[in-house]
Amino acid sequence: MHLPIAALLTLVPTLVASYSKTFVVPHVDGQDDTPALKAVLANYSSDAQILFQRGVSYNIWTPINFGKLTNVEISVQGNLSYPTDIATIQKIVANTTIYTGFWFDIQGTNITLKGNTEPQWGWVDGHGQQWWDAMNQTNRPHGWRFKVTNGIIQDMKLWKSVAWNFSLSGAKNVHAFQNTIKCISDTTSFPFNTDGFAVGGTDLVVENNYIYNGDDCVTAGNGATNVLFQNNYCEGGHGLSIGSLGSGGATDYVTNVTFQNIVMKNHLYGARFKSWTGGNGLAANITWRNIVLQHVKFPIYVTQNYWDQGKGPKPNTTSTNSTHLQNILFDNFSGDIDDSGTVEGTCISDPCWYYVPGATGEEAVIFDLYPGTATNVVARHISGIRTDKNVPVRVMCNNSTITSDPGFVCQNGPFVPTPVGYM
Repeated sequence: MHLPIAALLTLVPTLVASYSKTFVVPHVDGQDDTPALKAVLANYSSDAQILFQRGVSYNIWTPINFGKLTNVEISVQGNLSYPTDIATIQKIVANTTIYTGFWFDIQGTNITLKGNTEPQWGWVDGHGQQWWDAMNQTNRPHGWRFKVTNGIIQDMKLWKSVAWNFSLSGAKNVHAFQNTIKCISDTTSFPFNTDGFAVGGTDLVVENNYIYNGDDCVTAGNGATNVLFQNNYCEGGHGLSIGSLGSGGATDYVTNVTFQNIVMKNHLYGARFKSWTGGNGLAANITWRNIVLQHVKFPIYVTQNYWDQGKGPKPNTTSTNSTHLQNILFDNFSGDIDDSGTVEGTCISDPCWYYVPGATGEEAVIFDLYPGTATNVVARHISGIRTDKNVPVRVMCNNSTITSDPGFVCQNGPFVPTPVGYM
């Protein structure tokens, strides 16, 4: 059963600050500031505030694993900087004794991660530009793991992360709001894999954030249950995504996820579902609602035939199984399709990894489904989608793969809404 949004909002944590002690992180110019913090973390793992001071630019040259925390606020009032040398980071990431998979690893209960609202302070600088310019994707650092029960992420500001920003996988009852992610390239280089939020957790509300990046604005992967992503601005990336699911035959589950009231600017995809051929599991009760498109190539895209060009060629398989879809709704989309024919920045192969045989670039909806695997997949109130060239929009849909009215005539041809498409 799809949890009502009003009910989900009642789960948002309200943490009252009650800390018996505060540790002000010290800084020494030209030195790594991580060791001084790690040396005292055991003394500030509960009922404490860890403060990065306003007016100080800290050198976080080695990862911080905060350990298991209880009732702790991590306050980023100063600026934090990753190392600027690529080789240094690669050596650290390759060393599993000091790198847990994230540069900042926060786990525990009743935790607040809070930034600074002043324009010049509270920034976390990943120095990603040099990585993007070199197209270097070896041993890249992931940003922040927030595997917390009862948590808040508020007012954080991430600048040019090398790759991957916030992971909420395994988190429960977390509210992330008023955060800023700016992975903006100053050159023609593309900021690969700078995903905004990964929301593979339970009872999550992510709202009122600004996300400019080069991959999924948000991705709900295996384990995502009762997730609300609303009132956010997304620019430059790969959409509001479910998946990918079912890689290598895995059994994955995603249930009760809503994306609503979102502006999508210069994205490759608007709403996106991706699962691998041969996968198992279920994605159920997923809604994309009130989505405004600004220059988006694929407004609504569902594929059960996903593959990752970074991991090799498209799999050669005769399997007709995939993660099943049930009660999937795309509701009230408007705006423009980028039908210019220009190549998106992640295209490093010929044909591009996102190439769809037979597509014209004018499709408002593409349903790439397997027979017997999708139930009640509907797109309605999408007549407000147009192309930049003002030609009639089209759809791609195989009638043999659907069992009910999808809200339009299922064909490879013009978009023709049905009565369900107006309900």
